[in-house]
Amino acid sequence: MKDQNDYNSIEKKAARRKVIRNVIIYVFLSLWGLMVLFPFYWMILSSIKGYGAYNSEYIPKLFTLSPTLENYSEAFTAVPLADYFLNTLIFTLITTLIMMVVIILAAFAFSRMEFKGKNVVFALFLSLMMIPNELVIITNYVTITDLGLRNTFTGLILPSVTSVFYIYLLKENFESIPEELYKAAKVDGTSDLKYLIRVMLPISQPTLVTIVILKVIECWNSYVWPRLVTDDPDYYLVSNGIQEIRENGFGRENIPAMMAAVVVISVPLIILFLIFRKKIMAGVSRGGTKG
Repeated sequence: MKDQNDYNSIEKKAARRKVIRNVIIYVFLSLWGLMVLFPFYWMILSSIKGYGAYNSEYIPKLFTLSPTLENYSEAFTAVPLADYFLNTLIFTLITTLIMMVVIILAAFAFSRMEFKGKNVVFALFLSLMMIPNELVIITNYVTITDLGLRNTFTGLILPSVTSVFYIYLLKENFESIPEELYKAAKVDGTSDLKYLIRVMLPISQPTLVTIVILKVIECWNSYVWPRLVTDDPDYYLVSNGIQEIRENGFGRENIPAMMAAVVVISVPLIILFLIFRKKIMAGVSRGGTKG
């Protein structure tokens, strides 16, 4: 009887410690979540404040009693924000489509095909990840300028149509597919391209979706390269269009209108991430697991 009581006491203490530990974890995560979300809240709050109300606040307020959508209307009228959206959409869709074709074929070649020097070539590919981006940008800029492709969509798109990291991620995912399926398909006379399309791509869908979403986000947020190769507003993307908005649109002091433009630009990516967040997590975890 005494042993039973001691066991129950130990069990209650363990349960109490578990509850306390969970409370501490959730409090910490809640505080961390508030810290992460606060900039987004402040961005939206500033965008719905009037210009006069915002500038009259000597101490910034965490709420407003007179919200307005005037800033959003101004975001589309003071500058050609809709044109920037269209340019970004064209750049993002074409770049992502071409890149997916390139990395899928490259990953399949490195994971399933046998050719002389394959490991050496792949090692050289991986070594490219060690080169600073600044050096790559300089080389790309000189090349695009020499080809006369500045202020063109071709010049914007070409340097972004491949990615060593995405090739590596997809190669690891392809290698996790049993090789027996590939051998069986070859016995049945299936071509490599048909096997890739009908077997490997459906199995690797979570990773492919993840890569597409990450590439879309990368293209949408691209700033340095578009800023270098375009000085014509007709080719501005939403990211480098922000600078144009700040300098020639609202003025440097009209922070609410600037914030409204940033909200409009950020919303598509936030919605995209919220919709596909589970596929992103599944794709990344699958890409790093073999077996």
